[in-house]
Amino acid sequence: MKALVYTGPESLSYTDAAEPVAREGETVLDITHVGICGSDMHAFLGHDERRPAPLILGHEVAGTVRADGRRVTVNPLVTCGTCRYCLSGQDNLCTTRQIISMPPREGGFAEAVAMPERNLVEVPEHVTDAQAALAEPLACGWHAVRVARTTVPGAERALAIGGGAIGLGAALSLLAQGVGSVTLCEPSAARRDYIRETCGIDAVAPEDLEDAAPFDIVVDGVGYAATRAQASAKVRPGGVIVHIGLGSAEGGLDIRRLTLQEITFTGTYTYTAQDFRDTAQAMFDGRLGALDWTEIRPLSEGARAFADIRAGLVAAPKLILRP
Repeated sequence: MKALVYTGPESLSYTDAAEPVAREGETVLDITHVGICGSDMHAFLGHDERRPAPLILGHEVAGTVRADGRRVTVNPLVTCGTCRYCLSGQDNLCTTRQIISMPPREGGFAEAVAMPERNLVEVPEHVTDAQAALAEPLACGWHAVRVARTTVPGAERALAIGGGAIGLGAALSLLAQGVGSVTLCEPSAARRDYIRETCGIDAVAPEDLEDAAPFDIVVDGVGYAATRAQASAKVRPGGVIVHIGLGSAEGGLDIRRLTLQEITFTGTYTYTAQDFRDTAQAMFDGRLGALDWTEIRPLSEGARAFADIRAGLVAAPKLILRP
């Protein structure tokens, strides 16, 4: 099969790769659409030691089950099902968790991938494969919002930081889960305009927040020192910061303010299997909008797609590759 293989920092090769082999309880699916995630970009730049070259990246997958033709979206997080976390519904914290695009599992920038049957969610006819590929990034935001609303159950105002699929997905999830007023912060004017026009979300520049009232919930979908500092400054006393982004490992948090104002800070990693299913159902029911904020390119042009994202030339929050 053909695949887009990460071969070293800032190097991708569209080349032949071995066909996936299904393990016990797994099935092979032919990939139709796969999104480029921020973590793929981190790996591409050589910033993720968990993803050493050579490796097939990509984990935001939709496709067709080779054995029976079912159209599915894929939960890429593979868990054991037997540890204390899996048994308590926190399977995203499984002690032996694996995710495609990270050894030992190759990713979805390819024509096919093998996945456990339990990780597949069938897609209804009215949902396209391109829309179905958004389930994974949207599930990250859905999970974060669920955690945040548990901490601040009566939240009325929320801020999502970052105009990529994670931040936008969090904004859409906040609205879908009942938060009435949602603002999204994004430094790129082109992307702000795109989000306003396509998604109807109130998208503002970082400087526009200086005089804004504090928020009950702040979701950091970026994860750099500057965005953590912004989250620290704009959350209200007694509010919650939910941190999804993995941009950098340190800096930015105002620990003194978090302590004096009893602000909760929590990291969230991916989603539980139930969160993924709930997200998919919300998508299928239309609760997360039209899901039309993507740009689609051939997998064979994947190297150019990565370069364009790095150069800030992609206005759409999500760029999807089509094998």
